[in-house]
Amino acid sequence: MERSGSGSRALFPKGPSFTVDDFSNKDFIVRDFVDDLAESSVSLNRRSGPAQQAFDPKPLIRTFENALQGLGNLSEELQAKESDLLSQVRRAEIQHDQTLDTLGNKLDQSIDQFEALDLTLNNPNEIDRSSREAGGNIAVQIGEKLEELDRKRRRALDANFLIQCWLQVSETGELTSLQDIQRQGGSENKVRCAVIAHQLMRISQRLDPVSWGHANGVRNGAINGDDDMERRHNTREILEKFCETLEQDLLKQFNNSYRKQNFDDMMECAKVLHDFNGGASVIAVFVNQHQFFIDRDQLITDEVMMDGETWDQLADPDSEPPGVEPSLQSLVDEVKIIMQEESFIIKRAFPYYETVLIKFIQRVFQQSIQQRLEMVLEKADTVSSLAFLRSLHASRSYIGALVEDLKSHGLTEHPEPCSSEISQTLDQQMEELFVPYIVGNSYIEREKRSLEELFNSLLFKYNIYHSRRKKAPTGFMASLAQQTNQLMASAKDAYLERLESSDLTATQKAMMLRVAGVQETDKNKNEIEVSESEGVLSTATAKRMLTWLAESVRRTLELGSQSETPKDVAILLNLLLMNMGQVYVETALEAALEKATSQENVKTEPDLGYLPSVRPAVTISSMMNRFINTVLIRLAESNTTVRRSMEAQAKMGIESIEKKAGSIMKSTVDVIVNWVSKSLAQQKKLDFLPKDELSIMESLQTPTCTSICAFLSRGTRLIGQAVDGANLEVFSSELALEIQRLAFEHFKKFKVNATGGLMVTKDIAKYVDTLREWPLSKDVEAAVELLSEVGYLFIIGPEALRERSRNLATGNAAAAANRGKLRKADFKAFIQSRDDVRSAGVQSVLSSL
Repeated sequence: MERSGSGSRALFPKGPSFTVDDFSNKDFIVRDFVDDLAESSVSLNRRSGPAQQAFDPKPLIRTFENALQGLGNLSEELQAKESDLLSQVRRAEIQHDQTLDTLGNKLDQSIDQFEALDLTLNNPNEIDRSSREAGGNIAVQIGEKLEELDRKRRRALDANFLIQCWLQVSETGELTSLQDIQRQGGSENKVRCAVIAHQLMRISQRLDPVSWGHANGVRNGAINGDDDMERRHNTREILEKFCETLEQDLLKQFNNSYRKQNFDDMMECAKVLHDFNGGASVIAVFVNQHQFFIDRDQLITDEVMMDGETWDQLADPDSEPPGVEPSLQSLVDEVKIIMQEESFIIKRAFPYYETVLIKFIQRVFQQSIQQRLEMVLEKADTVSSLAFLRSLHASRSYIGALVEDLKSHGLTEHPEPCSSEISQTLDQQMEELFVPYIVGNSYIEREKRSLEELFNSLLFKYNIYHSRRKKAPTGFMASLAQQTNQLMASAKDAYLERLESSDLTATQKAMMLRVAGVQETDKNKNEIEVSESEGVLSTATAKRMLTWLAESVRRTLELGSQSETPKDVAILLNLLLMNMGQVYVETALEAALEKATSQENVKTEPDLGYLPSVRPAVTISSMMNRFINTVLIRLAESNTTVRRSMEAQAKMGIESIEKKAGSIMKSTVDVIVNWVSKSLAQQKKLDFLPKDELSIMESLQTPTCTSICAFLSRGTRLIGQAVDGANLEVFSSELALEIQRLAFEHFKKFKVNATGGLMVTKDIAKYVDTLREWPLSKDVEAAVELLSEVGYLFIIGPEALRERSRNLATGNAAAAANRGKLRKADFKAFIQSRDDVRSAGVQSVLSSL
C-alpha cells in the first residue's frame, strides 16, 4: 500500500529536531518528552503499513547525539563565564581590603590628633600622654569665664538702662524707655519691665525720700532749705502709677486669654505677675471671678430641697436614713466636676499651679460648701436631734467621698494621685468644715441625748406599768430593787419633762409620742392606761434598741476622733447597760422575783405565770452581751485602761441579770416544793386503808396525787417557757429530787393495807410518770425510778419482801438513790407502814435486816 501524498520518503527517516529552548523551558518534563517521542514513532510505524519494520531507533539516536553535543558546547561556555566572574571577584576583594586599610589609618590619625588636642587644652605644660584623664578642665574654665563676662556685660547694660530710666523719671517725670519695652510685648519684655519697675521703686526710696514722706535723706532740700527746685517730680507716684497700669494691663490680658482658652498667653501673664507682686493679684482674679462662684452666690439663698416626708423619714429612728440633702449633693457633684476641669486649666495657665489650686480649694470649701452645709444642718436641727445627727453623718460621708475622689483623680497631677501638699489641704478643709460640730465632747453628748430620748420614749409605757405595780412591802427584796426603781422613775420623768420642753420641735415631739405609743390628745401622760402586755419583755423591743445603738456607733466611728473612740464607746456602753440592762431587763426580773418570793408560803395554789418573763430576759441579755463583746469592746482595744473598765462594767451588768434570773428559778423551786409539801400534808389518813375494793376501782389516784400532778404539769409548761437546754435539765433535776424526797417521807407516814397498797402504787406511778416528762440527768432518773419500788413494797408478800431485802444499799439516801437501791432504814420504814407488819412472815423479814 502506498502512502497518499506527493512527497517521496527518504531512505532513512529523519527524527524530530530540538533546540536549547525546548530543554530550558520551565514546562519541560522528561517523562512527557519520552512519551511524546515514543508516540510519534509508533504513529509513524502505523502509517508505514504492515510491510514496514517495527521500530527504528536510529533517528532517535542521532537526535540524542546532536542534543548531547549541544549540551557539551553549552557547558564549556558556562565554565568560561564562571572563570571570568571569579577573577573579577578576586580583584574586587583585593581593592576592598586596600580601602579598609586606608580608612583605618586615617581614623587612627584622627584619634591621635584629638587626643593631642585634648592633652594640649587640659595640660598645656605637660606633653605626657598619661595625663589625658584630667578631663576638659581648661574648656570648662574658658566657658565659665565667658559666661561670667556675659553676665557682667548684661549687668552693665541693665545698670546703664536702669540709670537711664531713673534719670528720665526723676528729671522729666516720664518712663519713655520702659514704656517702649512694654509696647514691644512678649513675656521676657514684660518680666523685664516688672523687674526694672521694682528696682526703680527701691532707688526712689533711697534717692527720693521726700516722695516717700521721710524727713531725712540724700535729697532733703525742702527741709534743709537747700535747692528745692532740684526735686521737680514725685517719683513714687509716677512709678506706682506705672506699676498699677502694668499690673492692670496684665490682668486684663490674662482675663481675655482665659476667655479665649489661650493657655500659653495666660502662662506668660502669670509669670510676669508672679515676678511683679508674687502672683497674688492674678490668683485673686482667677478665683474670685470664676463663674462657679458667681452662679453659686446667686443660689446661696435657696432653701434646702427635701420635702416634708423626707424630713419625717430622717427623724424616724426605725426608717433607713434617706442620705445626703439633695441641694448639698448637687453642689458636691458640681464641685467634683469643676475641680477636675479647672485643675487642668490651672496647670496649663500657672507656673505655680499648686499655690493656685490650694487657693481655689480653700475658696470652694470655705465659701460654697460650708454655707450650704450650715443651711442643711440648721434645717435638720429644727426637725429633730436625730435628723441633725443623720444629716451630719450623711454630709460628712458624701463630702469625704468627694475628697477621696479628688485625691485619686490627681487634679493637676492626673492621672497620678494628688501631691502630698494638695492632699493635706483637702484633708484640712474637710476637717475645718466639721470641727464646730464634733469638737470636744459636743458630738458624743448629742448622740447620748438622742439615744436617751429614744430609749425613754420606747420604755415609757413599760416604766409606767412597773411603777404602778404593787411592790413587795419591805425587806431585802425592796432594798435590792431600789436602784432600779429610781432609774425607772428617772427615765419616765425625763421623758415627760422633754415632752413639755419649749425647744422641742413638732416633728421630734410627734416622733417621741409615736415611739412611746401615746396620743397627743392624752392630757396627763402620767395617768394614761397601760395593759399588762406593755409591762412584758419583748425581744423585738430589744432589737430596736440595739439597732438604734448600732447606728449611733457607726456615726461615732466615722464622725468622732479615732483617739477618742474608746471613750465614746464607753459612754454608749454605760447607756446600754443602764437602759436595756437595768431599766428594761432587771425591772422585769425584779417583778418576777418579787412575785415568786411572795408565793413561797401562800395558802392557795401559787401562780407561776411570772416564769415566761425569764426566757426573753435571758435572750435579751445574751444579745446585749454579744453586741458588747463583738462591737463595743473591740472598738476600745486601742486604749487598754478603757477596755478593761468596759469589760468589768459589762461583766458586772450581765452577772447582775444572771443572778436575778437564778434567784427567780431558785425561788420557783421553793414555791413548788413548799406547795407540794402543803398538798401532801392534806393527804387523809384513811386514803390508804380502804375497807372495800370497789372504791379503789372507781378512782385512779387519790385527790391529793391528782391535784399535785396537775399542778406540776402546769408548772412544767411554764418552766419550759422560761429556760431550755442545759438550764432546763439542771432545774428539772433539782426539782425532781426534791419531789422524790418529799414522796419518800410522805409514804412513810401512812398505814397501808393490802387494798390501800394498790392505791399507793397508782399514786406513785402517777408521780413517776409526771416526773419522767421532765428532762432529767441519769442519776436523777434512777432516783425517780426508785419510787416505783416503794409502791411494790406495800402489795407483795413476805417471800418477795425477803428477796428484795437482799438488794438493799448502804450509806446515805442520796448515794443509794443514785444507785437505784433502797437503804435498809427506808426499807424498814416502808415495811413497818404495812397493816400486816405484825404477821409472822413480815416480822421474819424485819428480823432478818
